[in-house]
Amino acid sequence: MKKKIILVLGDPNSINSEIIFKSLKKINNSLKSRIYLVANFKLLKKQFEILNYRIKLIQVKDIKQKISQPGLKIINVNLNFKNPFNISLRDSSNFVIKSLDIAHELALSKNVSGIINCPINKKLLKKSEYGVTEYFSSKCKIKDNSEVMLIKNNQLAVSPITTHLLVKNISKKINTKIIIKKIMTISQWYLKKLKRRPKIAILGLNPHNAELEKKTEEVQHILPAINKLTKLGINLSGPFVADTIFISEYKKFDIIVGMYHDQVIAPFKSIFKFDAINLTLGLKYIRVSPDHGVAQNLIKKNLASPESLVKCINFLKEF
Repeated sequence: MKKKIILVLGDPNSINSEIIFKSLKKINNSLKSRIYLVANFKLLKKQFEILNYRIKLIQVKDIKQKISQPGLKIINVNLNFKNPFNISLRDSSNFVIKSLDIAHELALSKNVSGIINCPINKKLLKKSEYGVTEYFSSKCKIKDNSEVMLIKNNQLAVSPITTHLLVKNISKKINTKIIIKKIMTISQWYLKKLKRRPKIAILGLNPHNAELEKKTEEVQHILPAINKLTKLGINLSGPFVADTIFISEYKKFDIIVGMYHDQVIAPFKSIFKFDAINLTLGLKYIRVSPDHGVAQNLIKKNLASPESLVKCINFLKEF
């Protein structure tokens, strides 16, 4: 039996119901049957009615329940909502956190290939430094920060050593130990799941790598990590300067590892737009999400593209 895919509705004030419906139109019935959506049954039904989407919704208790008829299977998050597209921050936050907690418990099953969460406003997770990457890391009790955010398509992947931090705090969180842990997580995941040894480029932190002066992060932390990792057999080069690698040099590598979120994700999106998926590596399960936001400006306009979510579904079907 093929494994189940746990899909999380995510932020209710978003385009998520739209991209879910459109994605289901683009995948075959066999793959649809593997999807279990963690959502509020009544809320999703109302949103589909407003959008004039017609699909059978089936409320189920858990992923073990056998369903013979076709339709979208919903694991209900039991909350009451009044306005289906204008939900308060407090109610949205409670809904999102309950949904992620349910998805986490379901994903621990051996019969689940992973979690896909639709976009979520980071404010709903209550802690300013938390994104979904950090939330699931906390649920999996990962205390050494070895989890990894990886933005990937068929041409390239990028990964930041630090994720949702204020810029003023980035340098405080960069050290040799954490760089080694994160790159080891990436390398081991590629070997285990994709059966290949990736070519990895690592960037410095400062402009022009601060010319490798003695008291810079490049000399004190990044170069020692590179030396250690290459001795361990990791195919790693660097540190490269961030202002030129994305002109053409990136084409020589499978992954570019940067020191902070926007250092690698901003140029990646400039080149590839939203042709990517967002993975969290190092958890007890695979977690993936579309590589775009909640797009509140597009709600009810029927203009949202489901392509990134379709890529997420097709990615998980292989596991």
